Amino acid sequence: MLRINELKLPLDHPEEALRSALLERLGIDANELLDFSVFKRSYDARKKSSELLFIYTLDFSVRDEAALLGKLAHDPQIVPAPDVSYTFVGHAPEGFSTRPLVIGFGPCGIFAGLLLAQMGFKPIVLERGKEVRQRTKDTWGLWRKSVLNTESNVQFGEGGAGTFSDGKLYSQIKDPNFLGRKVLHEFVKAGAPDEILYVNKPHIGTFRLTGMVENMRAEIIALGGEVRFEHKVSDLLIDDGQLHGVELANGERIESRHVVLALGHSARDTFRMMHSRGVYMEAKPFSVGFRIEHPQSLIDQARLGKYAGHPKLGAADYKLVYHASNGRSVYSFCMCPGGTVVAATSEPERVVTNGMSQYSRNERNANSGLVVGIDPERDYPGGPLAGIELQERLESLAYTLGGGTYEAPAQLVGDFMAGRPSTALGSVEPSYKPGVKLVDLAEALPAFAIDAIREALPVFDRQIKGYALHDAVLTGLETRTSAPVRITRGADLQSLNVKGLYPAGEGAGYAGGILSAGVDGIRIAEAVARDLLGIPG
Repeated sequence: MLRINELKLPLDHPEEALRSALLERLGIDANELLDFSVFKRSYDARKKSSELLFIYTLDFSVRDEAALLGKLAHDPQIVPAPDVSYTFVGHAPEGFSTRPLVIGFGPCGIFAGLLLAQMGFKPIVLERGKEVRQRTKDTWGLWRKSVLNTESNVQFGEGGAGTFSDGKLYSQIKDPNFLGRKVLHEFVKAGAPDEILYVNKPHIGTFRLTGMVENMRAEIIALGGEVRFEHKVSDLLIDDGQLHGVELANGERIESRHVVLALGHSARDTFRMMHSRGVYMEAKPFSVGFRIEHPQSLIDQARLGKYAGHPKLGAADYKLVYHASNGRSVYSFCMCPGGTVVAATSEPERVVTNGMSQYSRNERNANSGLVVGIDPERDYPGGPLAGIELQERLESLAYTLGGGTYEAPAQLVGDFMAGRPSTALGSVEPSYKPGVKLVDLAEALPAFAIDAIREALPVFDRQIKGYALHDAVLTGLETRTSAPVRITRGADLQSLNVKGLYPAGEGAGYAGGILSAGVDGIRIAEAVARDLLGIPG
């Protein structure tokens, strides 16, 4: 199999043009080309004056690869295709009785459980929340009726926080073993569209994700694993530095010397429990800020120009970063084209925002986190849990500013820049449910964060015309950009001081988003399998 990069075609090219372009570029007859497939398709819209083209990477096979490579040795874009297929590190022998535990059934826990099941280890998955269909009903209870279920919400339950998001499936992690391809292939097998295998920035959306996680759960069970919902882990059973099981909130104990800890970033009670048990952890940087909403049409026009609204491109996204004069970095986070701002708290009398999109991305607004980086040394010294305590204080303040009803505090960008409270909405209708209360958001965050965001907005407006639109809406607060702790692990991917405990995913500080969490789940499953089978790492 060979690969060709940088094959460019017009946006509206017919399907058959791709084969013709490949034959022309290779300089071969049609009968010499045995097969080809799209590995990646992207486009570059940065130059508004030029025609927008699709840019393809294709994998293909021909009758005589050696001869073709020799003939085209001058072309650096034609190379042998890397092997991106997945190979298991091993399989449990027949009758193998040792069963690992997986705590948490978000993206990381799903892939850890799935891989362990595929290798024959029959894992037991413990999820504190509910299965995804019931969880969705509970989540809508907060959005529509301001009724919070603290164990079944945007953060807790089957699918994890990624279920109520844009379903983005791309990441900037280093992935030399192509584990991300394994994640994408498993998603397609579970019901995702094939296009996620090749489009530049694949996404799925909430409605599709719900069915997919059910299918992945079904495979784990079919392979002999178990998935137990409403099973909250309340304690770790540790003797002389060796984990030998867990205790549940209902008093049940489950023995295991291999426990994958895939909590997600919001299991604060579990972080506190582990800290009290002496599990090594440390505070890590995260970010705080607001959600910003614009008309999606404004973003489309600014990013795509004359191609705005083109059906092959869909809703446009963006990624922005600015280094403010006070030393703080301001950046867009979890940008959701054609989406909504959602209530994402998991605790009473606190307000948290997040962004969500469906696969169609056809809602009227674009939204993104607009956040400022903070770190333990400057902003929350005092130990591993100090970042959690800061999040809690800010979320409680947001609840108070919002009126104490789970409405979120909000402000128009023009008023935010002028330093005055907003008194009426303009042309942009905020999407956050249960609703917003207009306030002065300068009270919601530390002064350094407010100053940095005010400085960044005009800069972003020069990059995306209209970004500092007076009527654009800021909604607070965005506090759970990532876990504020890292449960540090060693080269064997086990806790530094508790053997048998495998911290994993976003909650442990080793992932950020669905794809990277899934990849980390695979890595952890491989580490568990190696230890169970006595295979060197």
